[in-house]
Amino acid sequence: MTGAFAGFFLCHCARCRKDTGSAYAANLFAPGAMIDWLAGKDGVTTFRLTGTRHQRAFCSACGSALPSATETGAIVVPAGSLDTPVDRRPDAHICFASRAEWDEHLEDAPKLDGLPG
Repeated sequence: MTGAFAGFFLCHCARCRKDTGSAYAANLFAPGAMIDWLAGKDGVTTFRLTGTRHQRAFCSACGSALPSATETGAIVVPAGSLDTPVDRRPDAHICFASRAEWDEHLEDAPKLDGLPG
């Protein structure tokens, strides 16, 4: 990818929660950036939800989330898809009023370095 990340947001909307199966989607945004696939471009599948700006790209071989270009030309990169460290902290939680009912004080949940039991 060429271009710089201009934003890092944690989105709590219902669609992003369904996409990730988690409390939120963690996405980096790079307006005006370009993606140059070095390999595997034909394995990229993009789902666009009709009538919305929502889309999700993923690898058709393994299901991993992948970067995608929006209709406005920005590149959206799922933060967890990067093999390199992310050098910035999230800028904000967005669509926070839509968060899951169980998304309260998650930082208080026990922290384990492996599976329970």
